[in-house]
Amino acid sequence: MALRSASYNARLGCRKFIERSKSEVNVINKLKIIVMRFGVRLIAGICWWKKSPQNVTIETKCIPVSGGEIRARIYTPLGYGPFPVIVYYHGGGFVIGDLDSHDPLCRDLCVKADRIIVSIEYRLAPENPFPCAPNDCIAALEWVTTHIENLKGNRDAIFVAGDSAGGNLAAVTAIQARDRFPGLLKGQILLYPVTHHYQNVTASYIENAKGQGLTRNLMIWFWDQYLPADALLNMAESHQALATPLAVANLTNLPPTLLITAEKDPLRDEGVDFAHRLSEQGVKVQHTQYKGLQHGFIGTLGPNESHNQGIAEIVAWLEKLSHIKTEHGSAQ
Repeated sequence: MALRSASYNARLGCRKFIERSKSEVNVINKLKIIVMRFGVRLIAGICWWKKSPQNVTIETKCIPVSGGEIRARIYTPLGYGPFPVIVYYHGGGFVIGDLDSHDPLCRDLCVKADRIIVSIEYRLAPENPFPCAPNDCIAALEWVTTHIENLKGNRDAIFVAGDSAGGNLAAVTAIQARDRFPGLLKGQILLYPVTHHYQNVTASYIENAKGQGLTRNLMIWFWDQYLPADALLNMAESHQALATPLAVANLTNLPPTLLITAEKDPLRDEGVDFAHRLSEQGVKVQHTQYKGLQHGFIGTLGPNESHNQGIAEIVAWLEKLSHIKTEHGSAQ
């Protein structure tokens, strides 16, 4: 009887220890997320201090989505319009980033591309794990389409864009839009996008595992917040059409794509692979890899040379695309 009681108490004590340990881990995780969310806003504010364009009109709207609403910040260039529209999804590993962290980038793109930028504040993990973000993003695109005239936008010139996790969301939004709103999107701009789960190990995940702004371990942590599981995910669970666009079988009939990758980036190879797969399935792709640069070189550290070079390529690609459309009798 004494042995049985001792065994029970040992198991109870072990269970309490495990529960307390999990609780402490959760507290540490929450603090980490709070600090990182504050940090990306702070870095953007410092790097862009008195450097972001002011000659834009900005307003914030609330967009109804399943289970609540999200915010969108709308940047409109000077003039009467109608303007082409870029629906922009910010990066941050599905966990951090917001309207403020990407405000300078959206201002800069608005002015230099002479297009309306609608920046979407989709709900973040771990509070709102997959598939909340892609559901929010397609709902936001639909809202923009419905309100396009009020936004002074051109219905025949709607694009999606995003960086990192936002590039992932732009890609999966384009796939959803192809099936739900055929012909709506005229292009997608994917900046060093997340296109596959970390179980799909690539050479760049190994080569650039450490020493970069985005490390392999940080990317794994991001994925585990976004697509959580008590045990290791199996291949079927981690290869989701709305989470891993590289694993989607049918990539035909997607809009022309500008895809930018950075050489010193864990995500480099999955971006390159996605560009190849799109091209193989008949999508017009312009892919540029920036030698020697790290993940997030557009926007993150202010309007430096590499940022300006990346923005210039985006603007040139958009202008080239609009000229092609005009030659074929379509509106800009």
